[in-house]
Amino acid sequence: MALTDADVQRQIKHMMAFIEQEASEKVEEIDSRAEEEFNIEKGRLVQTQRLKMMKYYEKKEKQIEQQKKIQMSNLMNQARLKVLKARDDMIRDLLNESRERLAEIAKDPARYSALLEGLVLQGFYQLLEPKVTVRCRPQDVEVVQAAVTKIIPVYKEAVKININVRIDQERFLPSEICGGVEVYNDNGKIKVANTLESRLELMAHQMTPEIRVNLFGANPNRKFTD
Repeated sequence: MALTDADVQRQIKHMMAFIEQEASEKVEEIDSRAEEEFNIEKGRLVQTQRLKMMKYYEKKEKQIEQQKKIQMSNLMNQARLKVLKARDDMIRDLLNESRERLAEIAKDPARYSALLEGLVLQGFYQLLEPKVTVRCRPQDVEVVQAAVTKIIPVYKEAVKININVRIDQERFLPSEICGGVEVYNDNGKIKVANTLESRLELMAHQMTPEIRVNLFGANPNRKFTD
C-alpha cells in the first residue's frame, strides 16, 4: 500500500525527533565528559601549583631560618668581641693604674735606692760581663752611683770575678719614665732592660692569664693559658 504524504511527513518528523534525541544525548555526554576532564585537569593543575607553592615557601622558610642563624651568630660574635674588649680595657686600666703607682716609688728615697740596687745587681748577673755600662734617668745618677758602689762587692763575692762599671752620663733614659736602669755589655750589643716599665710589662705578660681568671673566672673553652 502506497504511503500518503501525511504518512511520509509523520515518518520524517519521527526520524527527525529521533535524530534530535540522539544528538541531545550525545551533546550531554560530550559536555559531561568535557566537564569531568576539566575537573581532572583543574585538580591536577591545582595540585601541581600547590606543591610548587609548598616547595617555594619551604625553601623560603629554610632561607629565613638560615638568615636568623647567621644573624644570631653575628650578634653573638659582636657581643663576645664587646665583652673581650671590655675585659682588655679593664686590664689595660689596671696596668695604667700600676704605672701611676710606679711613679710614686721614686718619690721614696730609701725604697727607691733599695729597688735600684736589686735592678742593677740583677742586670750584672744576667750579663756576667767584666765591663758593663749602666744607663739611667738624669735625675737618678747619684742614687745609681751609690747603688753600684754598694753592690759591686756583693757581685764579686757571688760570681768570683771583677767587674768594671761605667754610668753613662751622655745618653740618659727619658726623664719621664718611672725609673729603673738599663745595663749593657761593653760593646753595647746586649742589653738588660730593668726599667720599672719594662719590669711591669714583663710581669703583666706573665700574670695576665692569672689576672683574667681572678677577674672573670676560668674560661672552659681555653686549653692553654699563655
